[in-house]
Amino acid sequence: MTATMRRRGAALVMGGVAATMLLAACGGSSSSSEASSAPAASTGASAAASGGAVAAGCEAYADYMGHEGTKVTLFTSVLPPEQQRYEDAWKPFEDCTGIDIVYEGSDQFEAQLPTRIAGGNAPDLAWIPQPGLLQKLVQQGGPVAAPQAVADNVDKYWNPAWKTYGTVDGTFYGAPNSSNMKSLVWYSPKVFAEKGYTVPTTWDELFALSDQMVKDGIKPWCGGIESGGATGWPATDWLEQIVLRQQGGDVYDQWVSHQVLFNSPEINQAMDTLAGWMKNPDYVNGGFGNVQTIATTAFQDAGKPILDGKCGMLQQASFYAAQWASFKADATVAEDGDVFAFFLPQISDQFPNPVVGGGEFTTAFSDRPEVQAVQTYLSSPEYATARAAQPGGWVSANSGVPIDTYTDPISKLSAQFLTDPNGIFRFDASDLMPAAVGAGAEWTQMTAWFAEDKPTKDVLQAIDDAWPAS
Repeated sequence: MTATMRRRGAALVMGGVAATMLLAACGGSSSSSEASSAPAASTGASAAASGGAVAAGCEAYADYMGHEGTKVTLFTSVLPPEQQRYEDAWKPFEDCTGIDIVYEGSDQFEAQLPTRIAGGNAPDLAWIPQPGLLQKLVQQGGPVAAPQAVADNVDKYWNPAWKTYGTVDGTFYGAPNSSNMKSLVWYSPKVFAEKGYTVPTTWDELFALSDQMVKDGIKPWCGGIESGGATGWPATDWLEQIVLRQQGGDVYDQWVSHQVLFNSPEINQAMDTLAGWMKNPDYVNGGFGNVQTIATTAFQDAGKPILDGKCGMLQQASFYAAQWASFKADATVAEDGDVFAFFLPQISDQFPNPVVGGGEFTTAFSDRPEVQAVQTYLSSPEYATARAAQPGGWVSANSGVPIDTYTDPISKLSAQFLTDPNGIFRFDASDLMPAAVGAGAEWTQMTAWFAEDKPTKDVLQAIDDAWPAS
C-alpha cells in the first residue's frame, strides 16, 4: 500500500512464473532524449555478451547479468505482508543475476526519504508515491535520470500519460510500479440479480438505474468521506471523476496546474453534476441517513450497507476490495458474488474510457550499473507478470502483463482499463496539486459542502484562495 493510501487511511501476487518471464523482451524501439544515455540492461559484462553459458531457467535475465555479488537497496512505504510478495516475485532475478535487492520498508517513508538524501544516505532506489513528491525531490537535487532502457519500456508498455508523471522539467526519472484504479462502482451482484438490475455501461443508464432503485425503495448511493486528518478526500475523487468525464484530459491538466480555476464554469459544471448525484436526498446516504451523514461516515464503512441491500452502489477505488472481509468474513468479491465492481461510465463519447488512478514510481538515486539493471528489470513486463502472479490484489498499468495472470477479479478488471492505450488516464488531481490545496483546502471545503451545505461558489473560491502564490 502506498504512502498516499496510508495518508488517506486505507486499511485496506513461483511455479508458473518462469514461463511467463519469457513472454516479452525488455525495452522497445522507442527512444527518449530526456532519459539517461547509460543502457542499464547491457551495463557490465553479461554472461550472454561474454560468450558464457546462461544457466537453465535464467535465460530471461541474461541481459541483467555481470553484477554478481552486488547489493541494491530499495526504500518504500510498502510493509509486510506485501513486502514478502515482492521479494518472492523477484527472487528468480536475484538467483540468476547475483544481485541482492535489499528491501527497506518504513511507515515514515515520506518524512525519512528527504532526510536520508540530505544526509548522504540515500537509498539506491525508492518507490515515490506522488508526482508532486518526485518534483520536490528533483528540485532538491536527489534523483538521477532513468536509463534509456527504462524509458523504452515505458514508451512501449504504458499509456503515454504515465510517462509524463515520471518526468520533471523534461527529464524522465521513473517507471510506475503498482497502480490503482479509482474509477469503479461497487455493487452487489446478488442484489442486482434478485431485483433484475443490469450493470450500466453509460452515464444515462447509471442514473436511470439510480432512479429505478429509488422507485424500488432502495437508496441507490452510499458514501463516506470521514478519514481523520484526511477527511474529505473521497469527495475530491468524485469531483475528479466528473471533471475528466465532462471536460477531458486537457482541461483536467489545466485544472491541476490552476490555469483553469476551481471557480471556473468548467468546475462549477462538475460540482453541479456531483450535487445531483451525491447531494441528491433521494439518492443518498443509503444505510446511514441524510446527505450530511456523508461527512461523518468513515470512508472505510461506507460500503457496508451494500451487503444487506440498504444501499445500491458506492463509488470507490480498487483498493476498497480489501475492506469487504471486515464486514463479512466470507464475503466473495466476484461477478456473481456478494460484491463486485463495474467501470464508472463515461459521460461523453468525446472522452472514451476516462480513468482516474494512482501509483508509485521506481526512482533511482544512484547510477551504478547494478542499480540501473534492477531499475530496468522493475520496469519490465517480466517483473510485473511475476508480481501479478503472487496472491493478493496488485495491479500494474504495464500492458505487457497477460490479463489472465492476475489472481483476483478486481485486479483483472482494473488492469483492463489501466492498460488501455486509447483510454484517457489521469493521475489523482489532488495528489498533483500543491499540498495546501490538494491535501488541505480542497479536503476541508468539500467536507463543508456536505456537512454544512456551504454554497458551491464559496467552496470553490476558498480553494482558489488557498492556492500558493508561487
